[in-house]
Amino acid sequence: MNTYDEPVYLISVVSKMLDIHPQTLRQYEREGLVTPSRSDGKIRLYSVSDIDKLKAILTLTRDLGVNLAGVDIILNLKKRLIELEDENQLLKSNQCDININSVVPSHKSLVIKKSLYEIVVFKD
Repeated sequence: MNTYDEPVYLISVVSKMLDIHPQTLRQYEREGLVTPSRSDGKIRLYSVSDIDKLKAILTLTRDLGVNLAGVDIILNLKKRLIELEDENQLLKSNQCDININSVVPSHKSLVIKKSLYEIVVFKD
């Protein structure tokens, strides 16, 4: 038996909530736009995050006229953008750590010569 941390909804409930035909929800799943979990009896169970994603898909298709291929591209770009923002934040955090715990103080210069083994540190 599956246990869920958040509420899940059957396809019939989601279709009524979003005013969409259940076959459309099945099509979105076939297209890979949304992946609801399944019960042991293979019944689709939509989480709140699935419903939020469906709302975004419906906004793109109904309000902005984007086709499903475009929706897929937009959702993938949005996911990648979030990943890059997280990576950027991590790099900024690491840069701050390097600046705070720097081996070479900020008032000195570090010059690397032709050989990887020759490092020269100049004082002001």
